[in-house]
Amino acid sequence: VFDPTCGSGTTAFIAEQWGRRWITCDTSRVAVTLAKQRLMTSLFDYYQLRHPNEGVGSGFNYKTVPHITLKSIANNEPPGHETLYDQPLLDSKRVRVTGPFTVEAVPAPAVRSLSAVEDPIESADNSVARTGTTARHAEWRGELLKTGIRGKGKQTIEFSRIEPFPGTRWLHADGETKGANPERAVVSFGPEHAPLEQKQVELAWEESRKLNPKPSMIVFASFQFDPEAAKDIDELTKEKTGMTFLKVQMNTDLLTEDLKKQRSSNQSFWLMGQPDVELREIKKGEHKGKCEVQVHGFDYYNTKTGAIESGDTAKIAIWMLDTDYDGRSLYPRQVFFPMAGKDEGWAKLAKNLKAEIDESLIEVYRGTVSLPFEPGKRIAVKIVDDRGIESLKIVEAA
Repeated sequence: VFDPTCGSGTTAFIAEQWGRRWITCDTSRVAVTLAKQRLMTSLFDYYQLRHPNEGVGSGFNYKTVPHITLKSIANNEPPGHETLYDQPLLDSKRVRVTGPFTVEAVPAPAVRSLSAVEDPIESADNSVARTGTTARHAEWRGELLKTGIRGKGKQTIEFSRIEPFPGTRWLHADGETKGANPERAVVSFGPEHAPLEQKQVELAWEESRKLNPKPSMIVFASFQFDPEAAKDIDELTKEKTGMTFLKVQMNTDLLTEDLKKQRSSNQSFWLMGQPDVELREIKKGEHKGKCEVQVHGFDYYNTKTGAIESGDTAKIAIWMLDTDYDGRSLYPRQVFFPMAGKDEGWAKLAKNLKAEIDESLIEVYRGTVSLPFEPGKRIAVKIVDDRGIESLKIVEAA
């Protein structure tokens, strides 16, 4: 079953209920998060197997009804039976949960022309802003000038000017902030249908260091960020670089700019928080030698003071822990729902499974401290806030 409009995941839910394979997709981060949470906490009926020792492949037992005909009545024959294949018999002693599934992004391969391969000598004017995305970048610059960047609470970074940046490849806009002390800011836009990569962060920083006067901040704006790129932006602090590095989430509505009304109140650019995650070793007790993770919230950039301030955990909708991150895919070994109510999240499963679930752990899975675990070389924590914006924090276990 393929559903191109995922929404809250109803198609996937019904497909799981009926044992069908499914694919569903959506452009909304909130929809994907809702569907993911719904599937992880759902329960389904378990059907009686025809031959339990042979598994699902042996088929199910189905409800049957008598099939009485005039011929059988006239000949005094016992009625036949019809099998209702849409009504398998339930096994009331068992329940099912959702099977393993993955959440993936659509790959965006880059294709080079034959002329570019045969002639490696590049012209002097090789700006990314002039390689096919000129119109799109112009729209984004106009929207950024109009709406600014939305920060925590009602904070915003507003610009008095945003202009194209000639002669640079990885910096696409040059601007100046409003206020009593205006600052120069440069902007690097990510690709339209792919994550902003680590290479772009490095090369944009390299170009910004050659500018005179030197910019006060460099803004990386993208629809999605490669984990390593996001890690670099978080770690390149003002103390190390002399500039403030900001990570900005672009609203996917910008992909359909021609369908959207032009308003200064549009929330097209969101300032992303840096996850504040602590990995610590357990020193005593039965889990001595193991590790645990605590999520303290997000560190936000204060647009008024220019400082990084610590936030709280109140706006974290879901966070996931991969205890042995391979650098490519996140395999969540533990999943937590801090904003879930008493009858939501894992509590929904516990209520139905009763004796099968340790209810004392349900409160833990609603919190911000993980269960003890044996870490690999490095761990990864993905946090999704109530706006659907995802942030990934990678921590070296050594």
